[in-house]
Amino acid sequence: MMRQTVMAAEVARVVALGASNLTRGFRAVVSAARAAWGPEVQVLAALGHGRSYGVQSRVIVRTLPGILESGLWRRLESLPELPTRALVADVGNDILYGASAEQILAWVEEALIRLQRVTRDIILTDLPLVSIRRLSQARFLLFRSILFPSCRMSLDQVLEIAECVNAGLVDLSTTRGVRLFRLNPAWYGVDPIHVRPSLSRSVWPEILGARVAVSESSSLREGLTICLMPPERRWILGVEQFTPQTGVALPSGGRVWLY
Repeated sequence: MMRQTVMAAEVARVVALGASNLTRGFRAVVSAARAAWGPEVQVLAALGHGRSYGVQSRVIVRTLPGILESGLWRRLESLPELPTRALVADVGNDILYGASAEQILAWVEEALIRLQRVTRDIILTDLPLVSIRRLSQARFLLFRSILFPSCRMSLDQVLEIAECVNAGLVDLSTTRGVRLFRLNPAWYGVDPIHVRPSLSRSVWPEILGARVAVSESSSLREGLTICLMPPERRWILGVEQFTPQTGVALPSGGRVWLY
């Protein structure tokens, strides 16, 4: 039976899905969750720079499985039920990997369906379309060559698919009954898809719905432990590395699983 949407004060577990934005802001996510809902809150995440929802993705020499193929889902099934808040973010990477809008939305919907087996309290972020629309051709080519070197799509093609994906996310939020979080254009600067690093400690609590202040010191204390965590499964130069996820205990309480 589905659990009802939980109140903020009752969140005991956070499940976060995303790519580079979530990876860059993960310390803030963990700190915000613990500040809002207590030091023993559990955090499970499938993330990583360049992460795809549906296929393997490679950044330099490291390859990760698609989020839907990760071990996070098996872990969720094995854990006891707890009031859970879920976050689905960073959907846009798959556009530059050549996936169609229909395929991307199908992957996102599958993630939502799986999450709704454990919670109805789900936040889905849209795309930073305003900042993408501000891109010049020259900036787009520079951005594409650095972050997605194998991509040969034009800016017009990317914008067309992004518009379709964003409209589909709005529809999904309605049909699946999840909360749509609209990203603030003021959070983006020269980099059109990544939140300004200086805003991370305020942005991620807002996205997560944890109305708390995240101090720099609390993030730093947890940061070393979190940054050194390997995901369950990855390939380095084609060699698979498997690290069973039993949950890493943070210095001052709580556990984190990384997939």
